[in-house]
Amino acid sequence: MKLSRLSGRKVNDYLRRKGNAWKGNTFTVKWLRGAPKNPNIDPTKSAIYIGTAASVKLHKSAVKRNRMRRRCREAFRRTIKSHKKPPTIQLLVSPRSASLDCDFDDVLRDVDSFLSQL
Repeated sequence: MKLSRLSGRKVNDYLRRKGNAWKGNTFTVKWLRGAPKNPNIDPTKSAIYIGTAASVKLHKSAVKRNRMRRRCREAFRRTIKSHKKPPTIQLLVSPRSASLDCDFDDVLRDVDSFLSQL
């Protein structure tokens, strides 16, 4: 299954307000089941929609914030390949400051524990 981008201010705000929260050591996730309400998206297609949000409060350097975003997306991409078919879900991932210095294996472990909770 391929990861799809979750974009748009309204979609992200809706997830922040209505989404279920999961907190790990390296990131937090706000998630909802189902596809986002967007006319360009086919709701019958099974996919995982993932977006990332890393504020300046996390780190002053945009380079480090972008690195944390990329690491989180890559961890989800690798872990979803090995899982059985997960449900259609929307995820808003917010990296935590612990993800700056941790190993990539720690991020993979957090993703695995989140997906097993679904």
